[in-house]
Parts: sequence; structure tokens; C-alpha cells
Amino acid sequence: MSTETARLRAGGGGSSRPWYRNWQLYTLLILPVAYFVIFRYLPMAGNIIAFRQYMPGGNIFGEYWTGFDNFKLFLADPGFWQVFRNNIVLGGLALLFGFPAPIILALLLNEVRNRGFKRFVQSATYLPHFLSVVIVAGMIMQLTSLQGTINHFLSTVGIDKIAFMQDPGWFPAIYVGSEVWQTAGWGTILYLAALTQIDESLYEAARIDGANRWKQTWHVTIPGITPTIVTLLILNIGTFLGVGFEKIFLLYNPSTYATADVISTYLFRVGIQSGSFSYAAAIGMFEALIGAILVISSNMVAKRLTGAGLW
Repeated sequence: MSTETARLRAGGGGSSRPWYRNWQLYTLLILPVAYFVIFRYLPMAGNIIAFRQYMPGGNIFGEYWTGFDNFKLFLADPGFWQVFRNNIVLGGLALLFGFPAPIILALLLNEVRNRGFKRFVQSATYLPHFLSVVIVAGMIMQLTSLQGTINHFLSTVGIDKIAFMQDPGWFPAIYVGSEVWQTAGWGTILYLAALTQIDESLYEAARIDGANRWKQTWHVTIPGITPTIVTLLILNIGTFLGVGFEKIFLLYNPSTYATADVISTYLFRVGIQSGSFSYAAAIGMFEALIGAILVISSNMVAKRLTGAGLW
């Protein structure tokens, strides 16, 4: 064997290099990479205004250095800690009730043998995901208004009407319930795909050992989709502070600020409406830092407990 042939077989150069052989496939990465570079990475440079005093119409990177003054300002602001607490409560409730919902729905659909009924349930539960947030917010307000469907039903059974959208105590339940309704069906797609990857011989072995459907689900099905569950749980933990701005912005009002005002809506009022862009950037960096810590720590815990993780 010649030296050149040996070098090519070892991947030392020439057309045997994977990147050269499959260059057509690598060109498909151009648009996704360009998207992330332009819209995800380049805007990170704007975070520098968290440490500088930004003035609209002036230098896009701020006029002068302020150091950590903006961070000290919001850390000492009682209003910030109120919205931070609301963020934790709403995000935690959404994670507590919203994350298991698609898993349970996928497990139930996996047991359905009637194809027509299964397709109907899948279509009915997927549909809310495709509805605009504006439409969903309008539906919620129509249902929960004083003259809405829910209060009409309450009045017919002799119960006083409830001002759902003016009572801050009802807002977490309304928001979390709408989130579960809107996202549970769509979230089952990944779990149903994961269920198809489970080896049927495992179920056969379980049946031979006398396992009923519940024991098969507990000892075969759930362990089979555990890596998918862990991965999505880590991602959800990392983003649970990013409670949906659009829905809350459309639903909340000054009377429900006590439980509905979150970091994203607070940033909108402070950063956009009040023009305190440097202050808003500092809060945004703080939120992103907490999200990164949560992802890293939850991944470490998941790797230690289950052996599965993002990396």
C-alpha cells in the first residue's frame, strides 16, 4: 500500500474527508447557523448596556460606564422581588401541572386500541396549540367575565358571580389552567414518538412474568421514555422563569398585579414604557444567569440520579 493511499484511508486528506465528501449536506447548515448568529449571538453584544448608561438616540452601546449600579438598583427594589416571586410561583405551578400532563396523556393514548378514537383525541388536544395567544386570551376573558359562561352557570345554580379577572387570587389558576390546556396535547408528540422506540419484546417478557398493564407501564414504558422525560424536564426547568409574556400581558390588569406581574411584563413597563433600558438589560441578564444555573444544576442532578442528561 502506498503512503498516499494509507494517508487517504486514515482520513489525512483528499476526498475521503467527511466534510468534503458531504459538502452538499453541510450547506444546509448555512441558514440555521446564520439565523442563530444574527438573531441570537450578535444581540448578546447589547447586554453591555447593563453596565453602561444608555440614552435613546445616542451610542448604541451606552454613553458611559456605570458598573454594577443597575444591578444594585433592582436588587434593592421591593417591586422587583414581588415580580420575581410571582415568576417563581407561576413558573413553578406551570411546571408542576404542565410538565406531567403530556406524559400522562401520551401514556393513556398508548393504551387506546381504537384508532379512530385515538386520532380524534390527538386532534382535539393538538388543536389549542395552533390557536393564537390573542384568541386564547379572548376566550379566557369571555369565559371568566362577570357576564361570561362560567358566571352564567354559577348564577343558574344559585352561586354568586365571581370577578375572576379582577381578583388576584384567581389569576394563577386561570393562567396555569390555560397553559396546560394549550400545551398538553402538543407535548405528547415527543413522548408518543419515544414510546414507539420501546422494544416490544420487553412487553412480551413482562406478560410472560405475569405483569398486568399497570405493571408493564410502570416497569417497561416509563423507564423506556425516561431519557426523553429527563431531557425535557431539564429544558423546562431552565426556562420556567421565562413565563409567557404575551398571555399575561393580555390578561392582567392593575388589580391583579399582586399575583400576575412577572419579570417580562415588569421589564416591558420599565424598559420600554419608562425608557430605562440599562436597568431592564441588567434585570434580563440576571434572569438569564439564573436560567443557566438551573439548567446546569438540574443536568448534574439528572446525570447523577438517572444517568441521562443534555450533555
